[in-house]
Amino acid sequence: MSSLAPALLDSLQRLLPRQNDQPLPQGLSALVSALAEALERGDLGLDLRAEPPAEGVLQALQSCGWLVEAEQLERQPEAVLVRDGPWLRWRRWHEHLQDCITQVLALGSSAIDPAPSASSLRAARQRAEAAGLDGRQCDAVSALLERRLVLLTGGPGTGKTSTVVQMLAAALRRNPELRIALAAPTGKASARLGEAVQAGSRSLEPPLAEQLRHLPSGTLHRLLEAQGDNRFGRNRRHPLELDLLVIDELSMVDLPLMAALLAAMPAQGQLLLVGDPHQLPPVGPGAVLEELCRAERLAVLGKAAVELRTTYRNDGAIAALAEQLRQGSGALERDWLSKLQAPDNVTWLESPRQRLPELLLERLRQQQEQLQHQASQLRWSGDEPDPAQSQALLAQLEALIALSPIRQGAWGVEAIHRALLGELVRRPLQHWPLGTPVLNRQNRPEQGLANGDIGVIVHNGSEPRVLLPSNRVLHPAQLSGAEPAFALTVHKSQGSQYQGVLLLLPPLRHQDPRLIYTGLTRAQREVLLFTPQL
Repeated sequence: MSSLAPALLDSLQRLLPRQNDQPLPQGLSALVSALAEALERGDLGLDLRAEPPAEGVLQALQSCGWLVEAEQLERQPEAVLVRDGPWLRWRRWHEHLQDCITQVLALGSSAIDPAPSASSLRAARQRAEAAGLDGRQCDAVSALLERRLVLLTGGPGTGKTSTVVQMLAAALRRNPELRIALAAPTGKASARLGEAVQAGSRSLEPPLAEQLRHLPSGTLHRLLEAQGDNRFGRNRRHPLELDLLVIDELSMVDLPLMAALLAAMPAQGQLLLVGDPHQLPPVGPGAVLEELCRAERLAVLGKAAVELRTTYRNDGAIAALAEQLRQGSGALERDWLSKLQAPDNVTWLESPRQRLPELLLERLRQQQEQLQHQASQLRWSGDEPDPAQSQALLAQLEALIALSPIRQGAWGVEAIHRALLGELVRRPLQHWPLGTPVLNRQNRPEQGLANGDIGVIVHNGSEPRVLLPSNRVLHPAQLSGAEPAFALTVHKSQGSQYQGVLLLLPPLRHQDPRLIYTGLTRAQREVLLFTPQL
């Protein structure tokens, strides 16, 4: 049972004192435990289709006043559980979610004022078509010129970034003074967004390309001036100073963060939300993108919701496996995996579950040696490392990563780092070997660092330092709580891309297909997929 469940049960009893002298409905304890576990997973409630409660427990909850249907909330203000179709949620989270989703849907239904003329819309679409965009991508360009909010979704390789570039170009052609910002939930994702927009802007006319090259890109927490405990310096009284905000990797945005963002949007501000709804939900409570992609909500958004379906990047078996998971098979079928052949960019290997696969460790040790070699060659000018060498070293970090859904256990992230670093893994990071990747685990706005940023151990003379993107160098003492990053949990890898991925799939009680999908789609060229021997 979840550690939250007893406290939640006690709270339910205290909220309804008239029930305290009566036994709890049979099966309630199991239901509350399931609700608590869902909350700890980042879900706001239970999908009753997947986790049906004991027979009669919902009726018992209704009869004692603890459960109310979503359509009758106002009639039963004392009810603490809400059934919303197939979903069962705590009332507080349900109301919080409904308020957030209602705001998003209202923005998606709101027209830009003044509305663009029919001729300007035709011209924008013709420009987009001339740039090589397909029909749905052109629909997205038109939507941004007409709606206060646009939701752009699609899997890897469907052209989301190239679409965003053309959408921004169309918006700037209409209003060259538009204040635009780019953001994502993690530093890695925001950096990738900025780089992708810059690269995509090269095909535009020089003035537009120049504007897009200089768009600010950062984390949502930094944009909102996070002050800890879901408190932000930007809010209704102190809104963001921008006209259009692009948010990438929306699948990682939880409900509290989305609510804070909506509160900080200026009165006439515009939102472009971009994401892949098949990726893992956020670690925090409330999968906002998943909720928005329900059929009834997409119907409300109408033309403001655009799903890109055509794959333009040939990712071979990686794309084929991802599509299999997107279609809802729920797992990777062994029969399908057994058909993979040497030319495919996914290699399936079965290994004993009691120890780490030897091939995984061999590949990681090769990466370790390469990083050590490049770090040892780094030239310094005073406290500044050579920019070209620094860029090459940081790029090597993205050559290979091991991903696992678990931290502990024989196939967990911690076991991988013990195998690579031995006892040094327990010591402060200034004692880690040269070239060791470093994962920052805290938001450090004073240093321009976000939780999830990755650097690498380097030496300036005999002094250990941590090299970070943009050629920043920090003393190891400035990164307390950091971890090695030869391997990451799949959750931590969201928003990142690597040339090669070593994906471990240990046996789990609940193997979420979104977890496998997210791990697979971190790879651009190659996946080694490890599953336990039967």
